[in-house]
Amino acid sequence: MKADLLGRESSLPGKRPDMVEVQLLLGQVHLDQGDFPRAFQMFAIAARSGRPRALNMLGRAYERGWGVVRNIPRALDYFTAASQGGDGWADFNLGDLYLAGDGVPRDAGRAYGHYLRASRHGVAKALNMLGLLHEQGTPHGPDPDGARQFFQAAAEAGDCWACLNMGRLCLERDAPQDAARWFERSLPLGFPQYWQALETVLADVEGEDFRPIRAEARRRRICIDNIPASS
Repeated sequence: MKADLLGRESSLPGKRPDMVEVQLLLGQVHLDQGDFPRAFQMFAIAARSGRPRALNMLGRAYERGWGVVRNIPRALDYFTAASQGGDGWADFNLGDLYLAGDGVPRDAGRAYGHYLRASRHGVAKALNMLGLLHEQGTPHGPDPDGARQFFQAAAEAGDCWACLNMGRLCLERDAPQDAARWFERSLPLGFPQYWQALETVLADVEGEDFRPIRAEARRRRICIDNIPASS
């Protein structure tokens, strides 16, 4: 459908398609279909443009091993170039690498800096990661108030994991109705792995408010799992 819409737009008089965007779109389509070699090919072609978003996607291919041998040093190079070009997701990916110590020395402080840069570029998931780091005590010791503020900002920006963290904090301060509202708010923002995590979190939580949320998370996960894969 996306390709069809793109084709219709490019057929308009005087309208020329942005070929890098076309390449990135095709790469994402191949990725969604599980055709990793073709996805890598499209991302590699797009990255020749030097555009930050294309460099970030090629970095992701090397990080994840999409159609190519996994190579963290090369991923790091592409993420760094994309970050210098202002791509927020590249900073998020760098933060993940340094926080996990995946192919690089673990450096939570450096990860924090990258997540902060990503958040300034509008990456809501980065705000959630900043909340987790404040909660865990990085870089200046535990900061519960700061963690809650970052979680709330990320949740209000549409990050499902931040909604879960807000719900968790509400449970910890014995505010079940507030927790239920955050959990319910997260449902349309989630995806199968998230819905399964929400089911797990709510498995031992008592209260009538949580049963329909747990049931809806399970229903959504099962519906997605039962959708046939694209041929």
